[in-house]
Amino acid sequence: MSKKAVLVVSYGTSYIETREKTIGAVEKAVAAAYPDRELRRAFTARMVIDIVKRKEGIQIDFIKDALDRLLSEGFDDVVVQSTHIMNGGQFDYVAQAVNEYKGRFASLCLGLPLLTSDEDYDRVVETVLQEFAPADDETALVLMGHGTVHYANATYSQLHLKFQYGGHRNVFVTTVGGVPEFDDTIGELGGEGFRKVVLVPLMVVAGDHATNDLAGPEEDSLRSLMEKEGYQVTCIVKGLGENPAFQKLFVEHALAAKQI
Repeated sequence: MSKKAVLVVSYGTSYIETREKTIGAVEKAVAAAYPDRELRRAFTARMVIDIVKRKEGIQIDFIKDALDRLLSEGFDDVVVQSTHIMNGGQFDYVAQAVNEYKGRFASLCLGLPLLTSDEDYDRVVETVLQEFAPADDETALVLMGHGTVHYANATYSQLHLKFQYGGHRNVFVTTVGGVPEFDDTIGELGGEGFRKVVLVPLMVVAGDHATNDLAGPEEDSLRSLMEKEGYQVTCIVKGLGENPAFQKLFVEHALAAKQI
């Protein structure tokens, strides 16, 4: 009899208070969509795995360790779904790792990141507006992503343009370490008549970047920079993984996972 599993792969977080609210919530949603499969967890950040083990005494599998464990336990049908936002360096690594196990399982499928197809962008725009639409014309919504040196950083600009060209001129996308930069976004906001800004992390987990780079008291945090410009700032320090509407998008990707 076939043994089936669904392996949800995340970068990971050492923030205890947000891990189960975000990564755990996405995992549970995916597991509910695959009731005939055993749920497994894996992280790709060895540093995070080490911190969690040292501080909490919890062993979380590295992605290859998780796949090796499934093989050793006799699983032959596995669906792998990542919780990554885009097809950047982290997902490249997930895809490479999974492809190394091609042919070792009777069936091995891989689900794609949140923002992959053009339809994905439309769904994310729709979901963002459903969950975080600005309350009035004087309020701007700014989504803050991580940013990357990988060419997939263009994902942020594409999402930004999806909002702007779709007529949602009060929704902006910025990044901590990529393009658009904070200064780019502040420059775009200027002169548009906005008095209030709502900041939301475009991240599955509300960890260090959301807590400090977005909402922290430091003078170079996005919140502080916006307040310096005179905006009334509200920070929603919650990862997208906490939101059922975004969990649903990851579930749809898992259900559409393709055989490798």
